[in-house]
Amino acid sequence: MKKITQLRSSLCTLLITLTMGMTLTAECHAERLKDLAGIQGVRQNQLLGYGLVVGLDGSGDQTTQTPFTVQSIVSMLQQMGVTLPVGTSLQLKNVAAVMVTTSLPPFAQPGQALDVTVSSMGNAKSLRGGTLLMTPLKGADNQIYAMAQGNVLVGGVGASANGSKAQVNHLSVGRISSGATVERAVPSSVGQGNTIQLELNTSDFSTASRVVDAINRRFGPETAAALDGRAIQVKAPVSADQRVSFLGALESLDVTPAQTVAKVILNARTGSIVMNQAVTLDSCAVAHGNLSVVINTDNAITQPNALAGGQTAATANSGISITKDAGQLMMLKAGTSLADVVKALNAIGATPQDLLAILQAIKASGALRAELEII
Repeated sequence: MKKITQLRSSLCTLLITLTMGMTLTAECHAERLKDLAGIQGVRQNQLLGYGLVVGLDGSGDQTTQTPFTVQSIVSMLQQMGVTLPVGTSLQLKNVAAVMVTTSLPPFAQPGQALDVTVSSMGNAKSLRGGTLLMTPLKGADNQIYAMAQGNVLVGGVGASANGSKAQVNHLSVGRISSGATVERAVPSSVGQGNTIQLELNTSDFSTASRVVDAINRRFGPETAAALDGRAIQVKAPVSADQRVSFLGALESLDVTPAQTVAKVILNARTGSIVMNQAVTLDSCAVAHGNLSVVINTDNAITQPNALAGGQTAATANSGISITKDAGQLMMLKAGTSLADVVKALNAIGATPQDLLAILQAIKASGALRAELEII
């Protein structure tokens, strides 16, 4: 067990080091505008419905614990003209109450097919082999936008040997490919007016300014104007065909986004640490249990020979000292970067809780020049 733990720690350290190396050395490259921003009004809409899955092989809801399944069956039979005698007790082992979910894509038209996800909301053991009855799917405005029906497919792998069984899948959730049909289109404002509005995925004034410059260089001056750090107003053709061609060319523009704010993300459960760019540290000292972290800068003066033509210069050598149990274990003379600190702490077996406490202390002291986000 100890060897497995050490191997796991070594692998985590290697992954963290490789991730930091790739992240810190990456340069900003041009990206397509469609990857940086979206068009206002072009979005998905979530749909939700309540339905019944029938035809199960005795793996449905236990009606004594899920009365809503019985109520749904009684209501459905009444709509079909079947009236049950008063006091009838139904034992519906082959029926399960489910929630049906999907997303209505932008510009969806009546007749278009959608994939749906069927999830048990009772205590059914399995939805395998069942059939979803016609289920209306509603949007946030409580209007019906699609109808779902079809055979539920539950994927997975089952195996049995010598009387023992193994099941590797989730039996209470299934999918129906092309199981819903769009009945109503969502009105779109993209084809109206003589302007459209771009919305950056992340608010950034520098990136918004660069997008405006790229659009104006491509389509002419005063074509685009930034409204704030996220929204950009763009003049577009009035004709629908010309507007589609214009938006296609607009989305294909290459824009180099501005460098985002320095951020360190720490997963407190797994100990994973990710940085989006080079994160620097100022001089500080942290003591945590039997661990001590000291970051300092040693100033050195370099003076050339009297006969040489050079100049006297002052340099700064940054050092990171990691000690444990009052004994020095590692001294790094590279730049004072958080990557070196994390690597050193992992080398001496610091736990995720140790990393969390140390980084929080460095951030609180003002020595960490980045945002610290803990997830």
